[in-house]
Amino acid sequence: MLNKKSVDDINVKGQRVLVRCDFNVPLKDGKITDENRLVAALPTIKKLIADGGKVILCSHLGKPKGEPKPELSLAPVAVRLSELLGQDVKFAADPEVIGPNAKAAVEAMNDGDVVLLENTRYRAEETKNEESFSKDLASLADVFVNDAFGTAHRAHCSNVGVTQYVDTAVVGYLMQKEIDFLGNAVENPKRPFVAILGGSKVSSKISVINNLLDKVDTLIIGGGMCFTFAKAAGEKVGKSLVEDDYLDYANEMVQKAKDKGVNLLLPVDAVVAKEFSNDVPFHTVEGDMADDEMGLDIGPKTQALYADALKGAKTVVWNGPMGVFEMSNFAAGTIAVAKAMADLEDAVTIIGGGDSAAAVNQLGYGDKMTHISTGGGASLEFLEGKELPGVAAANDK
Repeated sequence: MLNKKSVDDINVKGQRVLVRCDFNVPLKDGKITDENRLVAALPTIKKLIADGGKVILCSHLGKPKGEPKPELSLAPVAVRLSELLGQDVKFAADPEVIGPNAKAAVEAMNDGDVVLLENTRYRAEETKNEESFSKDLASLADVFVNDAFGTAHRAHCSNVGVTQYVDTAVVGYLMQKEIDFLGNAVENPKRPFVAILGGSKVSSKISVINNLLDKVDTLIIGGGMCFTFAKAAGEKVGKSLVEDDYLDYANEMVQKAKDKGVNLLLPVDAVVAKEFSNDVPFHTVEGDMADDEMGLDIGPKTQALYADALKGAKTVVWNGPMGVFEMSNFAAGTIAVAKAMADLEDAVTIIGGGDSAAAVNQLGYGDKMTHISTGGGASLEFLEGKELPGVAAANDK
């Protein structure tokens, strides 16, 4: 396991504490439409306030690509955080992020005060992890806390570079929770251990499949990528999404599962239509599809097969929907898997961020899961067995 120092291992009384959060929230007309990421950051922020730290928050928002864009300002986040924390969060509105407003605000801080910096990606250096911006960020801080798992797979100034210029760099509660759940699931799972992988492309999940076949008891494949496996097995898949470059790879993974004694489950039927639309006729097909049809969801027999495979599981990790769940006619497979996971008793159920997290929350099963990761890309790389730069940069215990 990754043994990193956390906010519980440091004394921040009177210290300036720079906290990298993930406030990359959706905005509409300047209003936050989903504040889950703000709420997830509160335990760490409240801990640092209670311990007498001078709390300086930073985050990116969207992709301004190194240019100050008013519609991607973190100003609305400061307003909402003030309400959630029950105290003023001063917003430092510098287009250069570390400017006169930020410096003055930090200089005036008392113990327990909170300041929020402007969008870190207003600076072009941020995503390049350049020394200049890393030093600017570090100049405000005595201690650095990384609580942004969603960006942990990227080496940027505000999560990796800054750690080179401060003596103390630790992880927050949210980051610790992600490390504990995902790390334990992969390295020390309660068995039977079942992984469910969906989504559109095999290519984006190659390393995940390969890594998990060394660890799981059962691997369930759904989503668009199952049609690459189907075509590799000789089935006709019509106009379905297929990556022809990965047909050999799909067969290699099927063989690896056999060699490892892993139960690799693939769909036995599919819901098909002639167009990628919710407004066209659809039906279920077992076996070969017509040339003008495309698979858009797993079928009812596959739903039952997958739900049955989940019974008795003690650890389940799910990343990627089973079909085009945004369209109601092709959401049944994703709903069936979510319900089967929600019905499990005495099991650790982990949703690996991204579309799976959105689906589970939209379907109302979020509170039935043990853990929903805040990082889609980061959780995928964790499941691949990769070292995440944002985690590695924190001090070891």
